[in-house]
Amino acid sequence: MSADAPDWPDAYARHVLAEVDSTNSEAARLAPGLTRPSWIMARRQTGGRGRRGRAWVSPEGNFFASLVMRPTGDPAQAALRSFVAALALDDALGALVGPAGRFTLKWPNDVLLNGGKVAGILLESAGQGPQVGHLVIGIGVNLIAAPPADAVEPGALKPVSVQGETGLRLTPDELLDRLGPAFARWESQFTAYGFAPIRTAWLARAARLGQTIRARTMAETFEGRFEGLAEDGALVLGTDRGRRTISAADIFF
Repeated sequence: MSADAPDWPDAYARHVLAEVDSTNSEAARLAPGLTRPSWIMARRQTGGRGRRGRAWVSPEGNFFASLVMRPTGDPAQAALRSFVAALALDDALGALVGPAGRFTLKWPNDVLLNGGKVAGILLESAGQGPQVGHLVIGIGVNLIAAPPADAVEPGALKPVSVQGETGLRLTPDELLDRLGPAFARWESQFTAYGFAPIRTAWLARAARLGQTIRARTMAETFEGRFEGLAEDGALVLGTDRGRRTISAADIFF
């Protein structure tokens, strides 16, 4: 633990591994024997993945970790923990970087640093029907290196790293020391008071709120004013064809 880091929450286990294919995959393998929520962090990750099966570049020195837990509630409720994780990650990075960089949150699951993508969050779950057997929250952060701009799809935000933007060289351990306690705090608020305070806090840190953005779903693309979040976490977009509520999409600025 870092000397100035908050105390690690007793209710959460912590495992640091030398190498895995994917921390999300390792978390899923550990899930059947789970006795409490557990963080799994790897020094090296050989098969990291992002949303929709996209590869996640994982050079050593960057942060790759997953939290596996057995949440209460249905799958829709479990999915709201992407916002819990984003707030926790914003808190952790902000505490370590300070005024050297500006972090904002991009719907549905990215963290931006000075306008570029520095981190992504991937949720995966297993279960039957309305019951979530386990939930895995995977988090990747470009601490020391980011993929080249030509490695992302046209129109996507430029990938950036903490070191490249701020000159600070953070270690994965330093970030986990902050992230674990921050997640525990937001998770406690979520379980006690529901999504409403999480939604309010997330919107206070949202990128491009009130501005024009594009939302590309599997079927079509919408352009309009980013008006906020619905009560279920969906994106609310004001378009020239009226207000749209979008549950899943890639967002472009």
